[in-house]
Amino acid sequence: MDASQLVQTVAIYAFPVLFAITLHEAAHGYVARHFGDMTAFAQGRISLNPARHIDLVGTIVVPVLILVASKFLGGAGMLFGWAKPVPVNYSALRRPRQHMMWVAAAGPGANLAMALAWAGLLKLADVLPANYFTQPLLLMGKAGIEVNVILMLLNLLPILPLDGGRILAGLLPVRMAGHYAKLEPWGFPILLVLLFTSALGVILAPMIHFSFRVIGTMFQL
Repeated sequence: MDASQLVQTVAIYAFPVLFAITLHEAAHGYVARHFGDMTAFAQGRISLNPARHIDLVGTIVVPVLILVASKFLGGAGMLFGWAKPVPVNYSALRRPRQHMMWVAAAGPGANLAMALAWAGLLKLADVLPANYFTQPLLLMGKAGIEVNVILMLLNLLPILPLDGGRILAGLLPVRMAGHYAKLEPWGFPILLVLLFTSALGVILAPMIHFSFRVIGTMFQL
């Protein structure tokens, strides 16, 4: 892949990655406000403005480096990134254990909604007469599905502080949840080990492929 192809790849993935990560975080804040926690709202984090959620390293540098490695160097890196975490005051939620599960689930839910929206745009581009806009829309639609499905499934892994870990903590009995919560400081190192040993891709690949097939069937892609 030459430099122009690399620039094209980054341009195609830029909007899907940016909105997949930032709207994921905004969804957490919106649901937290719904259940009584105004922290994210007070800090202006319930916003569709990506600038309020961007983390320079996690939202831009890391995804770009992974794209470079996977596209330019011929690897098969698992797309990975993050935004500034939306602050949630656990004790401000009306029913903390139950409502925190919904706050956590809101992020992957937003990614699912965006994956379906990108699939709709992909279908539209597929049925429209070929022109100057349809090819970029096709490529961006495919990228949007890929990015959002990966981030949804990644965040649903039962590892704290990922959303799946928060959901599991809410489902466990109180005593077990307390012991489980003590593992949170190890969550990010565990995730990095899984990522750099390619174990993360092995774990997620079957679920990703199944999700692609389901979406493709739904939209007849």
